[in-house]
Amino acid sequence: MSDTEGNRAYGKKSFKRSKSHFADRVTADGRDGWPVEAGRYRLVVSRACPWASRAVISRRLLGLEDALSMAIADPIQDDRSWRFTLDPDGRDPVLGIRFLSEAYEAREPGAPGGVSVPALVDVPTGRLVTNDYQRLTLDLATEWTALHREGAPDLYPADLRAEIDEVMAEVYEDVNNGVYRAGFANGQKKYAAACEGVFRRLELLSERLEGRRYLVGDTITEADIRLFTTLVRFDAVYHGHFKCNRWKLTEDPVLWAYSRDLFQTPGFGDTVDFDHIKRHYYQVHTGINPTGIVPLGPDLSGWLTSHGREELGGRPFGDGSPPGPVREGEEVPAAGRP
Repeated sequence: MSDTEGNRAYGKKSFKRSKSHFADRVTADGRDGWPVEAGRYRLVVSRACPWASRAVISRRLLGLEDALSMAIADPIQDDRSWRFTLDPDGRDPVLGIRFLSEAYEAREPGAPGGVSVPALVDVPTGRLVTNDYQRLTLDLATEWTALHREGAPDLYPADLRAEIDEVMAEVYEDVNNGVYRAGFANGQKKYAAACEGVFRRLELLSERLEGRRYLVGDTITEADIRLFTTLVRFDAVYHGHFKCNRWKLTEDPVLWAYSRDLFQTPGFGDTVDFDHIKRHYYQVHTGINPTGIVPLGPDLSGWLTSHGREELGGRPFGDGSPPGPVREGEEVPAAGRP
């Protein structure tokens, strides 16, 4: 479900995130008809969207910039959903389209469900391949290995997958999607249940991370990426806009230090655009924020302060190395950085 759909559902029914309608996979053996191939696909994202931000971070950590180009949609949607108004003439320069919905229509005219990001599009045909946000990053980590940069980390190590999957499932249910269930709740009881679930899980995660640097093992994994994309948005939008306001991220010493640690790790904070995040949530969700006013706060300078998590040990990239500088043209504008 796109955020536009969630906005339309506000006040009508309980929020329920749709399953991805297009769940084809791009794999090394091409078993779904989509083989891994450098330059063939384009990743369409919004820096505002936490689900898309997973793919942005993974692509950068794995060094897939040369193999997988990236289109960045305007954070403000209209009734046609994600649009390419940030590009010259309002068209994506590679796909030649004005709206991501055109790639959806090329794949299946009149397809049910909304237009969501992240989306992988086949460049030669202009057809959507997949919008399966849950599977996409796992495949980038495991199926695209032939195109990874030298020194790319193993974000989904085989020997830890059972534990990673368990942690990710809990984080998804209570935190990633929990903030949305709270924000789009149409009744007090539903809101309270969702909000209580968010903070109950955050408290358990804080306990888990008190004595360990990362969620699973001693290196960054997919689990950390998925938690980070919600935590980095927490005080800026979820605390106020989605009414998840029992406490702020900055008020939990463990989670705040953990989040700063990741933010200051190459591949994480350098992909975050707070300007896009705030304008999207506060201006698109008119059912929640009818005035469209975007708050001036919070103060973002704290994201760059010392976190002290190095004392817990851990090897951020395992036997690999950090990614290099952000690719020219993909830098987050100054308005979106601390």
